[in-house]
Amino acid sequence: MNNRKRRILFLDRDGTLIVEPTDWQIDSLEKLELLDGVIPALLQLKGAGYELVIVSNQDGLGTDAHPFEDYRIPHEKMLSLFASQGIDFAAEHIDTHFESDASPNRKPGIGMVLDYLKSGDLDLTDSWVIGDRKTDLQLAQNMGIGGIQCGAEGAEWHAIAERLCSLPRRAVVQRDTGETQIRVEVDLDAGGDSDISTGIGFFDHMLDQIAAHGGFKLLLASKGDLHIDEHHTVEDCALALGQALDEALGERRGIGRYGFVLPMDESLAEVAVDLSGRPAFKFEADFPRDTVGEMSTEMVRHFFASLSQSLRCSLHLKVSGDNTHHMIEALFKGVGRALRPALARQGTDLPSTKGVLA
Repeated sequence: MNNRKRRILFLDRDGTLIVEPTDWQIDSLEKLELLDGVIPALLQLKGAGYELVIVSNQDGLGTDAHPFEDYRIPHEKMLSLFASQGIDFAAEHIDTHFESDASPNRKPGIGMVLDYLKSGDLDLTDSWVIGDRKTDLQLAQNMGIGGIQCGAEGAEWHAIAERLCSLPRRAVVQRDTGETQIRVEVDLDAGGDSDISTGIGFFDHMLDQIAAHGGFKLLLASKGDLHIDEHHTVEDCALALGQALDEALGERRGIGRYGFVLPMDESLAEVAVDLSGRPAFKFEADFPRDTVGEMSTEMVRHFFASLSQSLRCSLHLKVSGDNTHHMIEALFKGVGRALRPALARQGTDLPSTKGVLA
């Protein structure tokens, strides 16, 4: 079961979703005006998997100077306008204190959003505060997440959506056991410059083939109990690599999902991959030799089975040939080539008619 963290946009209201008037109060329908580009941008961001939460300071709301009823009518109209376009908000948090009250709930204080931070399921690397004031950016800093200024002093909504929907897909995994210590870094959108060190020369070469032909950058360093044999190192590298790729893919929105063959001299590798969110594995190979370099050929199957498990993908492999080195390299290159179109980002839609990959 994959437990994804929540990616949330904490949105200011006045000056961010709606235009802020010169008297600072939107207390009538006549003053209600949506910010340019906010609807298509929020639709794009919602489609990319972000939750939307309103976090707003409303000084003195409920007092004679700012009656709640005057606030409620345009606010509910605003929500109705967004809802009519398919935009809903997971929650609203409104603080009514004045700045002089020094309330911890008032932005940039974190009182209104403290539950999100305590929950443990907020993705701190890809959740954002978006607002038009410096206090919004300070709130982001206090929460330990990113902040984006919009409106007259910042970016326009179309630029914000483009930026967030094209963020680099990266992940770092540290896997430490009693048998191995492995660190893996992947960047799915930056090919080349991989650096791999496992202590098994042939295995390093094969991992480099996956990254190079898969079109992603891979940094992998492993220390393991090679004085016993290569089993734990190969297995745990596969599990850590698969986990890193899985985390970098996030919700897998916009990916190609499927990838499809590869000849290498006299060898022919048939490879099919489906980044379905469900592990499944089939393998057919009859290697003429028991080892290549310091790596036993029985570990080839085990590597790809472990990768399928932690990447949560269907992986079907079949290879024929006369030269064991060529056969194994054809498999690793083939998996890389199959992953390249499967990992490729083509938009923000989830590639499933079920509406979920799992």
